[in-house]
Amino acid sequence: MANKDYYSILGVSKGASDAELKSAYRNLAKKHHPDANKEKGAQEKFKEINEAYQVLSDPAKRNNYDQFGSADGPQFGGGGFGGAQDFGDIFGNFSDIFEGFGFGGRSSRQSQTPSRRRGEDIRVDTSITLEEAAKGVEKEIHIRHLTACETCSGTGSRGKKAAESCKTCGGRGEVRQTRQTMLGNMSTVTPCPTCHGEGQTITDPCGDCGGTGRSARSKTMNVKIPAGVDEGSKLRVTGEGNIGQRGGERGDLYVYIDVKRHAQFEREGSDIHSPLNVTYAQAALGDEIDVNTLQGVMKLKIPPGTQSHTVMRLKGKGMPHLQHHGAGDHYVVIQVETPKNLSPEERTLLEYFSALRKEKGTAGKLDPLKEKMKKILK
Repeated sequence: MANKDYYSILGVSKGASDAELKSAYRNLAKKHHPDANKEKGAQEKFKEINEAYQVLSDPAKRNNYDQFGSADGPQFGGGGFGGAQDFGDIFGNFSDIFEGFGFGGRSSRQSQTPSRRRGEDIRVDTSITLEEAAKGVEKEIHIRHLTACETCSGTGSRGKKAAESCKTCGGRGEVRQTRQTMLGNMSTVTPCPTCHGEGQTITDPCGDCGGTGRSARSKTMNVKIPAGVDEGSKLRVTGEGNIGQRGGERGDLYVYIDVKRHAQFEREGSDIHSPLNVTYAQAALGDEIDVNTLQGVMKLKIPPGTQSHTVMRLKGKGMPHLQHHGAGDHYVVIQVETPKNLSPEERTLLEYFSALRKEKGTAGKLDPLKEKMKKILK
């Protein structure tokens, strides 16, 4: 062991600083730790890395090693690093090196008193119409949440006594277990089985809440839904969720919005689309028609010669922008209706119109149709 080149084992130069030594050791230890590396020889390599770092990280041992090739000076003998107890000491001295690697380093929760747990959030769903989404609405909702137990005033104790520090974990909420391995003493930290990680216990649990300090209650409340909400939007009502165990902070209530489908309007973001049926005469001659929008009835001017599927915009008459000024637009899609079940008079009028325009198939029909028209107009 004394003849090994510890600098080469760690992959550093002889003049390496303490920071360079520690960095090299961390990387190599993480790579070759037996819990992470199952390859043959990883265990021996890990021992060798620890041996090198234990010597080079100690100024006195490093000085002896540099002068005599031994950590103990000229009288250095065998053994020293071979036993399991030696490696137990190494893990004890350098446990900070492994913190965060999952190899048994110090827990960040050690010596901390667990805080009271926050209560759970709860969810409720509510449905609104598209008109309500456009204007905003106040909805009455019914919830069932956990609140402070009335019997024990939320203490969880039958006698309303404060919770005591857990005797098993000393109030830390966790226990450390050490086991002997061929690499030394390995420590693991787990939630305390007695207090379930809370750090406190109740000696006389309340019969109504079982020591949790919570009981279920129903509640009716009004929630304001702002204008512009869309399908799947959720509103948070702070502090209306479940109360935490034994006085812990309340969770929140989340209201999920379902916007019902509209019979006439289709929503696309902040814009609204709707069809508008117009007659053949209205499309050809032009007209001014009343149109339903989310903002009320509006006048829409149909220009002469408007074709079917023409899209016309009513600016700012769509859905209000959520939490912003203004609104989207309302797009009206024109659908020209073709008349059905024509009366003889109507057919004659249309045929006469077609002949006047000299459309295909009307040649020679104009004069006979004129005579029919005279009879209709008498």
